[in-house]
Amino acid sequence: MRGPLTIPLVSALLHKPKWEKILPKLLLISALDTRGISLLLLVEIRTTDTSKLHFVKALLDCRATRSLINRDFVCSKGMNTWTLSHNIPVFNVDSSPNRAGQISKMVDIVLCYKTHSERMLLAVSRLGKQSLILGYDWLKDHNC
Repeated sequence: MRGPLTIPLVSALLHKPKWEKILPKLLLISALDTRGISLLLLVEIRTTDTSKLHFVKALLDCRATRSLINRDFVCSKGMNTWTLSHNIPVFNVDSSPNRAGQISKMVDIVLCYKTHSERMLLAVSRLGKQSLILGYDWLKDHNC
């Protein structure tokens, strides 16, 4: 089985829409263990196309390489998604493919936490009990 760093790059990936070019070639996530050792932040998210507001607890997880939103949450709230031209593979920290499958959709939102707000593209995946994961990308951008 190939690990996340041995996947060959395909020349077709060069033909992505401009908004997709900022996305990673693959995502790494870890098993979510939230038994009292996790940091949950109450955030508000507003969709950029409909401006619908939702309050959600976001798990801060530096082991996830990118921020993600739960597919079931997206569906239940009627949030519109953007379909990727090329799926993004998802791997666990042990290099095994994640059972939730590849990322094929993104959600465009404005995330607000306390007095800070920012526009984000969130990868849509199955996240179990978590509605939103703020990954290493978010933590890196906000670490002082």
